[in-house]
Amino acid sequence: MRADASAFSGLHVLADDDPRWQRDPVEQAKAACTGGAQVVQLRAKHAGDREALAWARRIRALTRAAGAAFVVNDRFDLALLSEADAVHLGQEDLAPADLPEEARARLAVGRSTHTLDQARRACGEPVDYLAFGPLFGTASKDSPYPARGIDALAEVAALVAPRLLVAIGGIDTSGARRAARAGARGAAVISAVAGAGDMVETTRALVDAFAAAGTA
Repeated sequence: MRADASAFSGLHVLADDDPRWQRDPVEQAKAACTGGAQVVQLRAKHAGDREALAWARRIRALTRAAGAAFVVNDRFDLALLSEADAVHLGQEDLAPADLPEEARARLAVGRSTHTLDQARRACGEPVDYLAFGPLFGTASKDSPYPARGIDALAEVAALVAPRLLVAIGGIDTSGARRAARAGARGAAVISAVAGAGDMVETTRALVDAFAAAGTA
């Protein structure tokens, strides 16, 4: 059954295959699930299709056991093959309206946005949640966009409401709290977990920080 948008609230941990990380995406995902992340997204920018699908299927098993949602970045085909809950599309990816009927029927759709205009346009697309950033800047991924900041996040959160908005970009525990207070219902991280000495405890701290601020 297709996941409801509410499944994508909370902490998103992107399990990333950048070679700078000491642990592979499956290890990152396992730590994220153990730490209580509500969503795990596979971001495989370097692996071939066979390896990425193998990771996706293993992460799907981990997230099912943990009761977390599973998202595949960019690739709706890998999302379908791994029985993911959603595909997350960037501005340069296939437009949400162009997804095949099977993908729309089975997958929720996330959409990355970086400007107010992009967020406004995304509200007219068949998507279930939006991401906005980079919030504080990031070294985890190349981006032509400068840090957007909390004020811009709050503006976008108000613009897209009641759609679920996920903040991304340079988020640590302090940033997670600030994002929640600005109206984001999700916060996504890469390096904060992938680069941590203790990925499980770092995930727990991020989950707790975001949840506490969201209910304050």
